[in-house]
Amino acid sequence: MSDYEIPDSLRYSEEDEWARSDGKRVTIGVTDYAQQQLGDIVFVELPEVGRIIEKSEPFGVIESVKAVSDLFAPIGGEIVEVNGDLAERPEAVNEDCYGDGWMIVVQVGAHDEVDALLDQAGYAQHVKDRE
Repeated sequence: MSDYEIPDSLRYSEEDEWARSDGKRVTIGVTDYAQQQLGDIVFVELPEVGRIIEKSEPFGVIESVKAVSDLFAPIGGEIVEVNGDLAERPEAVNEDCYGDGWMIVVQVGAHDEVDALLDQAGYAQHVKDRE
């Protein structure tokens, strides 16, 4: 378990996405566990700004040398920003999944969905249970 970085300041989905809340805006990306499981990321497909997403629906695709996986929205809302740098540098997800490797920013109406996500201890247990 100690091989995975799981910051205490974030919330997590069971599908291995993280969420960082900043008021009504929530930044979303994939966890260190997810990027390590995938291996070298070679492609990231993200949605367009303005798209409305529902919690748990796919919002994009991440492709590695090992697999192609859907990205699932940990919360619902309107996409207000997309990390366009990932089109040219998908490896940023491997290098800094909680920083430069972020994926989308969602404008949320209420924080109920963010609050319902796993905290650091809950996500750490979720990862441990799968290993």
